[in-house]
Amino acid sequence: MNDTGMYAFECSLHAPPDSDAPASGEPLTDSCGLWPTLLIAQDQLSTPLSIGFDDVLNQLGNLPRLYAEPDGSFVWTSPQENTRWQVNGNLYERNDRVLFVEIKGSCPASEFDQLLACFLSVEKACVVQLTRPAVFVTVEVFRAHAGARGQAGDGASLLPPETCGW
Repeated sequence: MNDTGMYAFECSLHAPPDSDAPASGEPLTDSCGLWPTLLIAQDQLSTPLSIGFDDVLNQLGNLPRLYAEPDGSFVWTSPQENTRWQVNGNLYERNDRVLFVEIKGSCPASEFDQLLACFLSVEKACVVQLTRPAVFVTVEVFRAHAGARGQAGDGASLLPPETCGW
């Protein structure tokens, strides 16, 4: 579990490559800092996560205020009385298993822990691709990056407009 800070993120979760540990890539420098990356080719991402597609949908259904569609799309929103946050996502499948998960939004770190547990039994059993810079990072680097983006206030830009019925 992690602290109660806000995360802001746009990423996809993938099973790690079948080969040895990925090599280090060129560091990512952005407005939030300098981040180590992993060198992973797209063709190394053909292995699905170890969990079944329907199993993930069932686990997502146990999270309060999370709505999931049978096609794998989902949205999770904050309670009305708390800080406003929202996570949108899509599950992509291959042979009834989750090939990768695309997620975007902002949420407290503790809620992110709950979401991640729906996809992974062991947190290190994935690599994360940051969408905008298109680089791969470890989960640890992702958490630090998402926390830095959250502290910088990037989460507000990932929310739907106030006119969406909030």
